[in-house]
Order: sequence, then C-alpha cells, then structure tokens
Amino acid sequence: MERSYRLVVLCHCILNANAIVDGEARYPGAMGEFLAPLVAEGTGIIQLPCPESTFLGLRRCPMGVEQYDSPAFRRHCSRILEPFMDQIQDALQNGVQVLGVVGVKGSPSCGVTATCTGRMSPDTRKVVDFAVRYGSAGVFIQVLRRELLARGIDLPMTDVDNGDPSSASWKAAREELTAEAAEAPARGGSNIFVPPLHISSGF
Repeated sequence: MERSYRLVVLCHCILNANAIVDGEARYPGAMGEFLAPLVAEGTGIIQLPCPESTFLGLRRCPMGVEQYDSPAFRRHCSRILEPFMDQIQDALQNGVQVLGVVGVKGSPSCGVTATCTGRMSPDTRKVVDFAVRYGSAGVFIQVLRRELLARGIDLPMTDVDNGDPSSASWKAAREELTAEAAEAPARGGSNIFVPPLHISSGF
C-alpha cells in the first residue's frame, strides 16, 4: 500500500496524557476519539515534544503563561523544536502535505486560540487565580510559529480542549486548518512556502 503523503503536527499530550501536570489529565493515555478518524483516513502524525515536562519534569506545579514566559524557557523551546523543524521542512520538500498544527486549548505552552494565565501569590509562592485568556497563544506555540516562519513555512494552526476530550473532533479541527490555509494569501503569502532544495554536486 502506498503512503498517503499527508500528515498533521500534534502537540505532545494529545497522544500522551502522562506528560500533563499531575491531577489535570482527563483521559488515561491518548485522546482516542480524536485520533481514531485521523488514523483511519491515513493521515500521518508528527508528535511534538512536551516543552513543560522536558523543562521542569513530571513533578512540576501548575503554572500560567506569565511563569513560562522567560528567556530560558523560550530558548529551551527553540532547542527542542529544531529536529522537528528539520522533519517538517524535509517532508514539505519531498511532496508531503502538512495539514497544519493542532495544539491544546488553554495551555500556557501549547494553546493556539487560548492560553492560561496565573498570578504568583506572595504568601504561598504558588500560582493562583488561573484564568483562560482567549485570543492569545501559549509560549511554545509562539516559538513554534516563529521558527517555522524563519524557514519560510506558514502552517495553519488550531487547538483542541484536552480538558473535555469528548468535545475534540478531528473533522472540526481539519476544517479549521483548511479554512485558515485558504486565508493564507490574504496574509501576504501561501500557507506553505519552502525554499528550493539545493543539492551540491561537489564533495
């Protein structure tokens, strides 16, 4: 059977709830209802690394976008994304359609249409007063978009709510990605542009 030459980029915890802050996961392993139709239609998956667990580990406390928005965390995001940027660029240069990126709504790192804010309590030194901030992306997604654009790649992005996994629909997510890709010319370019691949004949 021939491969589909089609894939989507997913944020880590869509496929691995074990990376989520302890006590916050709403499904045991992967978002099966979201993933099943994606797999059935033959779409491949690139799973991005979890920036939070690779930065602070699995015993980290809940935090908001303000706490993650630091030079050190942004540098960490850039570093762990590099091989995945290579993989995405190589796929595009070899005829693979990259449908876009699906993040995690309300995540301080991986939110696309909404992120999470929090305030550091001066008394307990813990983050309190969490709230969802709509119309704002998480830190990891900001860095991801910047790294893609630096390579001339403008991928559509959307997100799903992993706090309510039964509401997550691949059909809806794909429609959102398709709609955003169609709007790319209005932003001043195509949704996917990759510089030509130069092959040297020298040694």
